[in-house]
Amino acid sequence: MRDDKLLTRISALLRQAEGTDNPHEAETFMQAAQRLATAASIDLAVARSHDPAGRRASAPVSRQIAIGTAGKRGLKTYVQLFVAIARANDLTVDVAGNSTFVLAYGFPGDIDTTETLYTSLVVQMVAASDAYLRSGAYKGEEFSRVVRRGSGWRARRVVETKPLSPITARLNFQSAFAERIGKRLNEAREQARADALGADPDEAHQPSSTAVALRDKEIEVTDFYRSESKARGTWRPSSASAGYSEAARQAGDRAGRRAKIGPDREFGGPRGSLEG
Repeated sequence: MRDDKLLTRISALLRQAEGTDNPHEAETFMQAAQRLATAASIDLAVARSHDPAGRRASAPVSRQIAIGTAGKRGLKTYVQLFVAIARANDLTVDVAGNSTFVLAYGFPGDIDTTETLYTSLVVQMVAASDAYLRSGAYKGEEFSRVVRRGSGWRARRVVETKPLSPITARLNFQSAFAERIGKRLNEAREQARADALGADPDEAHQPSSTAVALRDKEIEVTDFYRSESKARGTWRPSSASAGYSEAARQAGDRAGRRAKIGPDREFGGPRGSLEG
């Protein structure tokens, strides 16, 4: 299991990421925190693979995480951010039909990591999109969306271009922010996995114990999800009719590159949905 020293190290890295104004330093600290979290998750998987009692004591769980209140606009982009972080931390996620909450499936430590990262990043995402709108940079831009013209057999889908509205600018900005964060965290995760597998070389052309443990963990989470999930259908972060703005997405992507990862709190602290 994760010990207090590990949690303290991760929290310290996250606070360092928030405490610097240098975006390159912030990314270095963020990626170090994600690699450390991934390494701890790998260590736990390997330990469990050699300890039957450990497998019984630590098993996948499901946890409901609040995203926001019903009717609040933009909840899909909040969910998109959570899902991006979750994927980098070995979780499977179900989404409520109105995007007010998600159900995360995986090991407790991985869910803790995901919640901690999300708590910081969702606030940064909203603040960055607010600043983008206040700047007025979106004004004069256009967005495209797919609309249905006509009815019956004469109906057809066409691409419509209109002036970029504040809400469409915000949604595009936040969607691109979430995508960029997912890429950053996944890069750190893959580096940590490569380091772990490199330290456990293949002997006699057989899979390493680390590779086997990771595969077993993936199967365990998948089997748990299949047995517990009651979700129907496939969740999508956006649709063609929602509107697409390249300018707003570029701004959101830049903000995602600059984002600092980590709330000024320890793992296990109180968490909740973002209101307002």
